[in-house]
Amino acid sequence: MGTLLSGTSLVAGVVIAAWFNVGVPPELDSVDFETTTVHYADGKTLGKFAAQDRTLVSLKDLPSHVPDAIIASEDQSFRSHPGINPRAIARAVLNNVTGGAQQGASTLTQQYVENYYFGVGDTTYADEFREAILALKVTQEQSKDRVLEGYLNSIYLGRGAYGVDAASKAYFGHPATEMTISESAFLAGIIPNPTYWDPRQGETAAAQAESRWNRTLDFMVETGAITQEDRSAAKYPELVEYQQGSGDNRTAYLMEQVANELDQAGITADQLTKNGYEIHTSIDRKMQAAAYETMDLPDDAGKYTRASLTSIDPQTGEIKAMYGGPNYSKHPTNAATFRAQGASTFKPFTLIGALKEGIPLTEEYDSTDGTIIEGWKQDPDGPDVPLSNFDNESFGQIDLAYATAQSVNVVYGQLNKEIGPEKTAQVAYDLGIPRPDDDEETNDCCIIRNNLANVLGTDYVTNVDLAHAYSTIAAQGYRTTPHLVTKVMKGETVYHEGPTAREQMFDEKVMSAATYALTKVVEDGSGAAAQELMGPDGVTPRPVAGKTGSSQQTESAWFAGFVPQLTTVVGLYQYDIEENTYEQVQPFGGYEWMTGGSWPATAWTDYMAKATEGMEIEEFPVYTPPAPPEPTQSPSPTTSPSTEPEEELVTVPTGLVGKQYTAAASALAGAGLIPQQVDVDSDQPAGTVLSVDREGQEVDRGETIRVEVSNGSQVEEETTTVPWGLTNQDQGYAEEQVSAAGLEPVVQEAPSDSVPEGRVISVDPREGSEVAEGSQVTLVVSSGPGEGGDDPTDGPPDGEDGGILG
Repeated sequence: MGTLLSGTSLVAGVVIAAWFNVGVPPELDSVDFETTTVHYADGKTLGKFAAQDRTLVSLKDLPSHVPDAIIASEDQSFRSHPGINPRAIARAVLNNVTGGAQQGASTLTQQYVENYYFGVGDTTYADEFREAILALKVTQEQSKDRVLEGYLNSIYLGRGAYGVDAASKAYFGHPATEMTISESAFLAGIIPNPTYWDPRQGETAAAQAESRWNRTLDFMVETGAITQEDRSAAKYPELVEYQQGSGDNRTAYLMEQVANELDQAGITADQLTKNGYEIHTSIDRKMQAAAYETMDLPDDAGKYTRASLTSIDPQTGEIKAMYGGPNYSKHPTNAATFRAQGASTFKPFTLIGALKEGIPLTEEYDSTDGTIIEGWKQDPDGPDVPLSNFDNESFGQIDLAYATAQSVNVVYGQLNKEIGPEKTAQVAYDLGIPRPDDDEETNDCCIIRNNLANVLGTDYVTNVDLAHAYSTIAAQGYRTTPHLVTKVMKGETVYHEGPTAREQMFDEKVMSAATYALTKVVEDGSGAAAQELMGPDGVTPRPVAGKTGSSQQTESAWFAGFVPQLTTVVGLYQYDIEENTYEQVQPFGGYEWMTGGSWPATAWTDYMAKATEGMEIEEFPVYTPPAPPEPTQSPSPTTSPSTEPEEELVTVPTGLVGKQYTAAASALAGAGLIPQQVDVDSDQPAGTVLSVDREGQEVDRGETIRVEVSNGSQVEEETTTVPWGLTNQDQGYAEEQVSAAGLEPVVQEAPSDSVPEGRVISVDPREGSEVAEGSQVTLVVSSGPGEGGDDPTDGPPDGEDGGILG
């Protein structure tokens, strides 16, 4: 008895001491939280951040069933108890001490005290004791209606909504003043766990939410808040689709990117939702609208197929548009920041590495399909394996400009072997592909490995990072930092400004050569779909450069391209989120096969046509091919060194008609002249020189020489098709097939270490080409290993993307 009396006295003393020492604190700062507004580049509102997205509503303006539902579900004795419920406390303590399921005993008043004065979080028994004392004091100082109104305006109800008004808008699409009995019961039911009982979280959550809705309605009948007739008439409410940010589920990807970017700058998500910033972004509304219009995939696209787009100003690094997906609530992963294999978009990295090493675009390589390159392996411990071109095509001996246009794997495999794959990786990093952190070195998806296959883009990259790299090319070697946020302000105070630094990473001559090669991808190669952006005949053409890419098994497809003022990358990938595996992109939209030159290049062109509308036409820097090396001659023993001044006149080279433009341009440059390419409609293969101004005449050194070049647009009225399936066939069979097609076979021999003697190495014009009836078709036939035979130098003018690995 003495112990009991002593314990009771001790408890009473603690309670009395707490009563006199604990006062009602001031309201939390969250009462004054402000919403952060995010703006487009033109100042229009893009979206808002608000941790406590709420509109204060008066209790008297609410239908009575709104507070009645919450009282019935959470605290039926609210109107009568002194702020705490002693019976509930005793029951919870007994249950918790005896090992039963954990129970709480908080009243609405205690929850109000927690929300309004302390903030929701993990609490100790001491915290709960203090809240109980405050609940008693608050009940003495404030009316029940005042407490209830404060609770209704501060309780978190999921979907970013604080208070019943914001929650009503988030779940039902209208203010709390219009809530029905059924809707009131729904919100009251999910109060204990609004995030995980939101039906959008899945079947389990939906079942729990409906169970709690039924429970609340039953309690409302028991407390007399509604009649049984009301209960029977209640129908489960229809919820609106969850929307984040500004309410547009597509802009939610942008809002997420803004938050991520500012987090890196030291402005946390918590600060964004409370501090009332004005955030200005570089997003161009016209370009963003064009991205939405262009990038939505057709209905026959695969379930897991995702499209992405990023547009960057190469001079500033400002992101002008970003497409992360069609619906954030259904597909919360931003496709523009999701990694997929880079494929042949990596080939320019190797090209730039070669140009830095002094290897010119005019350097020629054997392009025979199936060539074995030392060190090219499928298994690191296995034998060397043949490298295949797309469609197993061979092009003969071709230069790097042509190999880039046709995306020839075999040539680029040899080039990567020559310069070393570590240089390809370094160029990628210098262009803007992120270098992995130390803790990512063993993660294959986050690094560019130093193996020969990295030239084919076997490593993974995001759309944003690829756009960063190509923006550095577009800026002729000057690298910036991609960013959405241009300024964060509060009043007149600037909290953050976007990065503005430009760093020169590559020599401009190297980049002008790389840019020239990428223009040929569009003009003569796998990116032909982008030619439409260059404009119709009769207007000043807009220069376009780019590169297609299609990964192994076409799990990804890209078109990365640019005009001088804007870089845009369009990507496709297919990833099964349930199995966590990449899949082959399912063909859609009438395409039989998804390559970079198919939907990505077409979508890129459609988008850029809208994005560049009204944009001034600017030119890429002029590329001057390197002069051929001067022949080495020993001075004559009978001739004294000349002391006469260097001649100012030079002779325009002859014999250039019929050659490829790159060869003609090189010859002219070697003579000290400046070639000027002029495209002309012709039935000759694209890139063939048709005429050279003042050929054989003496002109001043440094003169510009007009070179008319065929664009391959005219076709004879009577045409036929070069037969398919000639490559690697016996010479006799190939000649028969060519003759049967109404064409004249012409045989040239060339040595080959990989194609057996007597079999066809390559065909010019290529198989499937439309040519005039009676035209000659050159069959380059292997004469076996070693020297001998004619060396084919001209490859076919067109081809598919070469990103698929052999």
